[in-house]
Amino acid sequence: MADSLPLLLRAAHGEPVERTPVWMMRQAGRYMKTYRDLRDRYPGFRERSENPDLSYEISMQPFKAFRPDGVILFSDILTPLPGMGIEFDIVERHGPLIHEPIRNQDQIDSLRPLEPAASMSFVGSVLTRLRQAVGTSAAVLGFVGAPWTLAAYAVEGKSSKTYSVIKAMAFREPALLHQLLAHLADGIAAYVRYQIDSGAQVVQIFDSWAGQLSPQDYDVFAGPYQQRLIRQVKQTHPDTPLILYISGSAGVLERMGASGVDIVSLDWTVDMADGLARLPAHLGVQGNVDPGLLYGSPEMICARIEDTLRKAQGRHHILNLGHGILPGTPEENARLFFDAGKRLGAKPSA
Repeated sequence: MADSLPLLLRAAHGEPVERTPVWMMRQAGRYMKTYRDLRDRYPGFRERSENPDLSYEISMQPFKAFRPDGVILFSDILTPLPGMGIEFDIVERHGPLIHEPIRNQDQIDSLRPLEPAASMSFVGSVLTRLRQAVGTSAAVLGFVGAPWTLAAYAVEGKSSKTYSVIKAMAFREPALLHQLLAHLADGIAAYVRYQIDSGAQVVQIFDSWAGQLSPQDYDVFAGPYQQRLIRQVKQTHPDTPLILYISGSAGVLERMGASGVDIVSLDWTVDMADGLARLPAHLGVQGNVDPGLLYGSPEMICARIEDTLRKAQGRHHILNLGHGILPGTPEENARLFFDAGKRLGAKPSA
């Protein structure tokens, strides 16, 4: 029965597997010509991600091209915000823009509880179709943004290099920020449950901006709300593996391991062997090849994949990049990553 489950799902459950599974963050996107062609026809990001037919097609593009072991929903971490009353747009080459950044008590009081089936039925539709399409050939992955990162977008109003607005709120009006974080944690917990009920077999939590916090502040503003979200999901869906990813996470790696997730996704700034030594042995690990490596030679790509796999031996490991695949990456190098990962990740027969 276990063998009928997708390889990545078995590995995420900590079961022995015949080879290391492999997928890529942002594996559907701008480096693929098929995606760029579709983007030219449908230039709005929200149109592409919130139209179920387009989202499904884009989600399937890398699966059809490379046969990764995981197929991830094409969406955005900000997708649930309008369902709570926070409107946004994504502007090509500029990124997300929040229409009315959250700055005061009245705005927080006006936020709505998230009802994913009502406000994001397109997500459920895509996940269900993906599950039907790939069967046991790959695991279907959902994903969400963590409370701190979503709050950072909502308060800053856009991407930031200094995080000055949300840090000003954190250090001047912490009670206000805690209300926002609690609301987001509860809403995203409902969203994860909805994704699982719709077909997601594994869900990755992106706390992309939590690496901008000091460890002391991580313990106040990021970690507790990761845990609040994860506890709620595990109460109803205890067997669905959850992955936590943070960019620039070297300083908070042990804290990630204490979040309650099943798998910690390492970014490329942490050596795989060092990262494993800092995490509890029962946790799985994902990663962590430098995405910039895929601009390099085939020999270098294969050597680095082999090094990562060797260092992860003996632990439950999912091969991935240490960040999303970069625009301009040659498609043949993406193909090599998958092919070499599968070949080099094969386990010797007993």
